[in-house]
Amino acid sequence: MKINNKYLKIIFISTILFLLIFSVSIASFGQELTGEEIIRKVSELMNQDTVQAKVKMTITTSSDNERVFIYDSYSKNKGEKNLLRYIEPKRAKGQAILMLNYADDIWMYFPRTKRIRKLATNAKSQKMEGSDFSYEDTGASDSFIEDFSSKKLGSEKKEGYDCYKIEMLKKEGIESGYSRLIMWVIKDNFIPIAIDYYDAENPELLLKTLIQYDIKNIDGIPTATKMVMYNKLEDSQTSIEMLEIKYNIELDDSLFTERYLKRK
Repeated sequence: MKINNKYLKIIFISTILFLLIFSVSIASFGQELTGEEIIRKVSELMNQDTVQAKVKMTITTSSDNERVFIYDSYSKNKGEKNLLRYIEPKRAKGQAILMLNYADDIWMYFPRTKRIRKLATNAKSQKMEGSDFSYEDTGASDSFIEDFSSKKLGSEKKEGYDCYKIEMLKKEGIESGYSRLIMWVIKDNFIPIAIDYYDAENPELLLKTLIQYDIKNIDGIPTATKMVMYNKLEDSQTSIEMLEIKYNIELDDSLFTERYLKRK
């Protein structure tokens, strides 16, 4: 039986196209993300255009004493501007913290004295309100890209999730409270489920560990609604719980000014 040459050509071309598509798919599937690419995805997830949240922070000392704070938090320009204003307890109500340039510039407002104080340039590594979080920790995750180089160490289970394990080393000339970070990033959604923070001078000395919990989908964005920072040297811990959170809403630039700090 004779087969028309036209059909032979169609079959031949279809086969070639299939093989090309198949080979490209296999090549793409085989390409692994680099450490830098993974951290960039982490930063994109964590640095939304704007964020407004109501936050509960609980500080637990080594002797099991607790202090609880509730504050409103506002963030704009993918974490470049941040404002925190305390609601509770009564003694801290009205106190506010303004962080600009990714926490490189920090101002504090104290309602009792009605004064604004600009913190020193090295203040970003200091504790925030006596907690186990530093100002640097609460700033934008853009610093993960700008301040650290990243290398993928492999894959590992962490907190029940399949994760990328990433080592991050501080770049030369960068001021940071940490010389090294080890981060576990969930493969499915790029949430950094755990981070180990190492001393600025001794990259082998583990200072503290952050674990994130209770992942929910909020406004289409995977969000850890609770996190705990465990201080390995002082045997204390601080939990942060998102009571309310909204993403990518309109926030006026006037919020992130010294003048607004004094607003009740």
